[in-house]
Amino acid sequence: MIIDCHAHLVPPTLIEAIRSQAAKFPSVRLVEEGASLGFAFSGGKPTRPVSKPLSDLAGRLKWMDEQKVDRQVVGGWLDMFGNDLPVSEGVEWSRLINAHLAQAGKDEPRFVPLACVPLQDGKLAAEVLREAHGQGFRGAMIGTQPKGKGGVLDDPTLVPFWEAAHELGSMIFIHPVFESGDDRVHDYGMANAVGRITDTLIALSRLIYAGHVTRYDKAKIIAGIGGAALPYIIGRLRRNYSLDKTLGDPDAALATFYYDTILQDTRALRYLADVVGPERIMMGSDMPFPIGDLAPLNIVSETSFSDAERASINGGLAQRLLGL
Repeated sequence: MIIDCHAHLVPPTLIEAIRSQAAKFPSVRLVEEGASLGFAFSGGKPTRPVSKPLSDLAGRLKWMDEQKVDRQVVGGWLDMFGNDLPVSEGVEWSRLINAHLAQAGKDEPRFVPLACVPLQDGKLAAEVLREAHGQGFRGAMIGTQPKGKGGVLDDPTLVPFWEAAHELGSMIFIHPVFESGDDRVHDYGMANAVGRITDTLIALSRLIYAGHVTRYDKAKIIAGIGGAALPYIIGRLRRNYSLDKTLGDPDAALATFYYDTILQDTRALRYLADVVGPERIMMGSDMPFPIGDLAPLNIVSETSFSDAERASINGGLAQRLLGL
């Protein structure tokens, strides 16, 4: 079974439901963009509109057939997670997204959905995560900056969420958000090329040093974008840990994370495997975004792996982690 572990989906029915139920979400302003929608949450600046490839189910399945991908793990779209909404609205917004992602997975079993959770409130995020598992979800995709720009995943109020993820054995895919937190990346296309990396690197490093990665080790945490430079700076992380042993151990954390292959360079993928082991890596595309890898089997075939390692990366590990 060939499994793409990293993709995004906005079911067309979700867009229709948001339009029809807009009155339930007074803190969400809908921004009509032709046939699509953008969103402004709690008076913030509008998101990008939902792109056609995010909702084109027929086109997605055609691409999967062309790429010989059997199953695809799909989270929602980070721009519309709404983690800066008031808590009560945020909970219902997450539930609405989950209802349509769950239905998409039932209608097309090749899609394996990951839930959205309201990280505005750790206890309610835990509640929604438990609900999602009851609905058949196997985990959640979460953004790097909960509660809006500058939020951190090691926020003490989020401990109930991490405890629930640990208890449930959830797959928790950590994904960068649109605003990286650094205005210097807003030129030259660097928000995608660099900003997503620095955003994810900071979020993951905080989780490592807070001790969350090893404390909640039954959660299957995926460090997206090939670990977002973590393997390259492990020496510096280790050195910092040697100076303050109250911090979480970065070597133990890197051995606990799982990783995708979205590195676009065989040397980088081989180095990731050398540092963390090929048995921690899963093939991913970031479909449908152009900065991703839209021919994701190629980098695995072109990197120096054994046949058994390729089989694990291309689906064996994901199949085991997700119980497919």
